[in-house]
Formats: sequence, C-alpha cells, structure tokens
Amino acid sequence: MKMGSPYPLGASVTATGVNFSVFSYHATRAELLLFDTEDAAQPSRIIDLVPGRNRTSHYWHTHLPGIKAGQLYGYRMSGPYAPDLGHRFDPEKLLLDPYARAISLKNYQRGAATQSGDNVEAAAKSMVADLSGYDWEGDQPLDHPFSSTVLYEVHVGGFTRNPNSGVAEQKRGTYAGLIERIPYLKALGITAVELMPVFQFDAQDAPTGLENYWGYSPMSFFAPHGGYSSSGDPLGCLDEFRDMVKALHKAGIEVILDVVYNHTAEGGGAGPTFSLKGLDNRLYYLLSGDFSQYADYTGTGNTLNTNFVVLRRMIGDSLRYWVSEMHIDGFRFDLAAVLTRDEHGRSVPDAPLLWEIDSEPILAGRKLIAEAWDAGGLYLVGSFAGDRWKEWNGRFRDDVRRFLKSDRDTVFNLRQRLLGSPDIYTKRNQPPGQSINFVTCHDGFTLNDLVSFNGKQNEANRENSRDGASVNDSWNCGVEGPTDDPAVERLRARQIRNALTLNLLSVGTPMLLMGDEVRRTQLGNNNAYCQNNEMSWFDWNLCQKHADIHRFVQLLIQLRLRFASDRSGNFLSLSDFIERAKIQWNGVHLWAPDLSGDSHSLAATAYIENEGGFHLMVNAYWKPLSFTLPPRPDGCGSWRRLIDTFQDTPLDFLEREVETNDHTAYTVQSRSIVLMTTGRCGSETSLKL
Repeated sequence: MKMGSPYPLGASVTATGVNFSVFSYHATRAELLLFDTEDAAQPSRIIDLVPGRNRTSHYWHTHLPGIKAGQLYGYRMSGPYAPDLGHRFDPEKLLLDPYARAISLKNYQRGAATQSGDNVEAAAKSMVADLSGYDWEGDQPLDHPFSSTVLYEVHVGGFTRNPNSGVAEQKRGTYAGLIERIPYLKALGITAVELMPVFQFDAQDAPTGLENYWGYSPMSFFAPHGGYSSSGDPLGCLDEFRDMVKALHKAGIEVILDVVYNHTAEGGGAGPTFSLKGLDNRLYYLLSGDFSQYADYTGTGNTLNTNFVVLRRMIGDSLRYWVSEMHIDGFRFDLAAVLTRDEHGRSVPDAPLLWEIDSEPILAGRKLIAEAWDAGGLYLVGSFAGDRWKEWNGRFRDDVRRFLKSDRDTVFNLRQRLLGSPDIYTKRNQPPGQSINFVTCHDGFTLNDLVSFNGKQNEANRENSRDGASVNDSWNCGVEGPTDDPAVERLRARQIRNALTLNLLSVGTPMLLMGDEVRRTQLGNNNAYCQNNEMSWFDWNLCQKHADIHRFVQLLIQLRLRFASDRSGNFLSLSDFIERAKIQWNGVHLWAPDLSGDSHSLAATAYIENEGGFHLMVNAYWKPLSFTLPPRPDGCGSWRRLIDTFQDTPLDFLEREVETNDHTAYTVQSRSIVLMTTGRCGSETSLKL
C-alpha cells in the first residue's frame, strides 16, 4: 500500500496530517528527518522512504498523521557520488525541500554544507506552512498599465535599516519597516516597487567577514527571506510579507519581485550541498558534455538546467505561488538570457520555459520583465522571446550616459532612446513601450557616484577590485569623489537632473534606483553586493540635504503621469500617445537636427491634440547654445519655460510655467536641458507638490 501521494510536491497540510513529496530520479534511498526545535542537533524522528511503498515513479513521498504547520524537517538522499559523471549524492547532508514555504537558518553554517561529514546540527531546515486563513481584506491586483508605471528598484533591508530611518529598531530592515515608509514612496509618485531578491538567500555566500547583501544567492524559490522578518519566526515571516504586499496595494503601489531562476547558492564543485545538488545534481544543473564540470553562464559557479522539465515545472509552480498566495503583481527575471540556453549552452530562439511563462493563465495580466543578458556574453535586448515580456534596456543606460558625458557619436542613439528605442524593438514588430528605461540600477554606480567617480572604488569588497564593471561611462565632473567645490557640486547636480529628465520623459517605462532621488552614494563602489552597512543603506538625512533633487523627481513623475492619461482619466498606451504627438526633430536650428559625430545637442517639438505643444532642448556641449524656438500651435500662447536643469531649485522645475523674454530663441546653458510648453491651449501646466 502506498503511503502518501506524489502530488502535490513539498509539505502539504491535510485534514489529518502532512503529505511530503520530493523528486529524485537517480537517488537509491531517501530519508525524511523531523526536528522538534530550530536549533536541534539531532532529529527527533527519521522516516525511511522505501521504494515500492514510498516511491511512485521518481517521487519520494509519505503522509504523516498528526503533523501540523510549524514542523521542521529535511531530507537525506543516497545515491552515487561520482562528480565526473555529474552525481553528488551525500547521505550525510541534510537537504532543504525545494518546495518549502518557510525555512529556518537558526544554526545554518555554509561551511558545514561544504565540508565532508554530518551537517545536521548546522543545516538549514524546512518548515511546514499552512497558508490558509490569512485575511487579504479583498485585496486585488492593481493592473497598472506600463504606460502609467514608474518603477522604483528597492532593497527591502537597506530601505529602512539605517537608524535615521525613523523606524523602530525591531522593524528596521524588514517587511514591516518598509510598510512604515510607504508614505514616502506614495509622495514621491512611485507606482510600482521592484524588490531586489526576497526569496530565501544565503547571506553567508560572500567573502570572509562580509555578508551577501543583494540576495542573488537563492536557497529557495518559495520561501520569503527570513532575514527581512521582524518576528524572527519563519511562519510569522509569511504573514509579514503578505502584510507588506497588502499595504503597498492599498497605497496604489504594485509589487514586482526580482527573481533568480538562473542559478542557486550551491555554487560550483567546491560549493555547499544543501538542496538541488544533493537531490539530483545531474538533472538540476547544466553540466558539460561529459557531466564532469558545471556550466557557468551566471558568474556564480553554476547554471540551472531549465531544459529539465521537472525544474521548469518548479519555476512555474513558484511563479504561480507568488501570484496566487502572495498577490505579487509581476516579476523581473535576473539574467533571463540564461533561460534560453539549451543543454549545450546554446541560445534557442523559442525557449520552452519562456513561452510556458508567457502563456500561463495565472500569470495573465502580471508584469514580466527580462534582464535580457547573462554573464556568458549572451545579449538578447530587442530579441527576447514571448509576446508579453518587457526588457531592461541596457542600451538606454549606456547611450544616455555617453551622451551626458559628451562622448562623440551619441546624438543619433539618444534620439532613438527618447522614442522608446524603435531601432531595437521594431525589428520584431514590438510596440513602443517595450523598453524599461534606466540610467542606474543596483548593479553599478548610483546616480550620484556616476557623476562623482571616473573609476570604481571596490576595495571594501576584499577582492582586490577585480569585481564590478571597469567600464561605467561615468564622469566625475572634474574631481574624483566627494568635494566641497561649489562649482563641481552644481555641475554634478545638473548632470543628475539631466539624467533624470531623459529617463522620465522618454518613451518606455522608467525605473529609478532607490535613493537616486536624494543622491545616495556608495562611495564609488559599483558592486556593493556584500556591503550590508551604511554604504548600501538608504541615508534618510539626505532627504533634507538634497531636497532640491527630491523635489525635481517628484515634479518629473507628476508631469509624466499626467500625460499618461487623457482628459477623461483613461490611461493611454504609449503608441497612442506617440500617434497623437506630431514630433518634429530639430537642432539649434529648426528642422535641422545635427546627428553628426561632433554634435552634442538635440531638440524635439511635440504638438499634442488638445494639449498644446512641448519643445525639448538638450545640450551636452560644454558651452551655451542658442536654440531657435518653433512656431507655437494655432490658438495657443507663447512658449513658456517649465524645466531648465541649469537653474537651482525652485527655478529648475517650475510648478507653473513662466513666459520667456524672447519668443524666437532660448539660450540653453552648457550641459543642461530645457523643456518649454504652451500648456493646454488657453491654460497652464500646473503641478503641485
């Protein structure tokens, strides 16, 4: 008689107990270990899973009556240990259930999972969870269209961990702490947070003496990271996470998760064994042709084998779980190009996993965003599979940076980026708005450091500065690092305003990096993945110190969102907006854009039905330039200045436009951007903080 059921996978609470099920094709024996406490040195019970009674096909399972939520458990699997053939079974290692909804790391030591011998006392442990009974209070997806979305990439821990966050000590750096700072996000104008990894990750996967801060080192695809819970209880973590999502939704803010399905924290051959490596290494990881080596297209030592149908199903189950049980609005897929690689490491044009995600009905309407490259050199921006995927546009980042630092041959590309990169996306008949536009993200310089450092300063990472990109297209404005020189500081502030203006006024969906709106600095570190300290945390004192930049961002977001909808309040697609806007490209002279390699300026005029006209003038030259103003629309007043990034606050962004003295030309100062408007014909463009 069979004991338990192979479905569903994981630990599932039933009316009389708990059903346990785990997959392993090559295992010859399996044990389920139960523990009474999180710091238990030995199991309280060991259940031998016997083939024929506890194995159906390749699933090992049992049902244990009387077991409830909160039960700690793990697996030990026996099988061949033959690394040259891809097998790494180790019956002395306690393994996490890949489907565990909650995980305890109370006594976890990464080293014990790396060394030979029994690691039960120092192992991570899975915990049975019952997700029923949570009161969502009618919470529903917000379904903001991309055209009215402003993304904010935020680190849950770093957002409130600083003592100056104003959050109570117990809640700093937690989901509960983020809840307390939702009013800040709302006031800024953010419509969606993109949370850096919140799957349970291995904080010990870092150089000695440091801590993995970013979280791109997953141990689980289902359990929220316990280190962000104020309760310290793995089950309490589930409710606290859901409380955060519910609170963000009540504020009108969507929740996007940065998900890591391309590798795990188990690393390469010398890495630890705590889950998939010990369950069936040969199937779960992408290996060399003779199975003796790990393929590494992620820069972490391993690459998950998404050609393996069981792993693909696990990823699909994970996505369905976060949407159905945690009410997540969408996902940003880290190193998503990896998901297109076949068993030989070659990229295939219609990777099965991507289409499975694209066509999954539970994910219909949820946002899908790809980081369309990987660490193996594969770059798929503009050619990613599927119908619904948006893409982090690395070309936007690079071209805007190069233009602002006055590189040659940048004006033509800037025009493309302002239009939503049609040179990239119309190749596959994709509509405007496919691009996720950003100038900075977690990986690289902050916006403040982009204009303050020519070179990375990564000594604190203890890797002899071998880590992090060496080419950043940054410019220090004349002085390396922090300075008290007022002229340099004014130039840096201007360059920051320029970058923000181009990002938030371009076609596509803008994404801002946490703290860029108040000039957060990492002191030149462009790879602060292991810096869980003030270097990475949000410094709330900057909100006052750089209130000028904060105000500028608020008004830019207001302006953008105003024109994402028509007068009736209906949101427009960006293609509709472009169709309504009759765009004329200019240079310093009308109808004569200079796209030559020596040019550093561009202008665009947009006449929008029922809205009036806009005229954008961009000058990356180191001297002032006089731009001829175009004729105003029929029935509208003269051109009025709304934005001039050369000016200090509040003149950099006026809450009501002011008329210019000269109605035929405007001098745009060096390295600055001006936006002129007629407003709606017969009215002003009025914004309010």
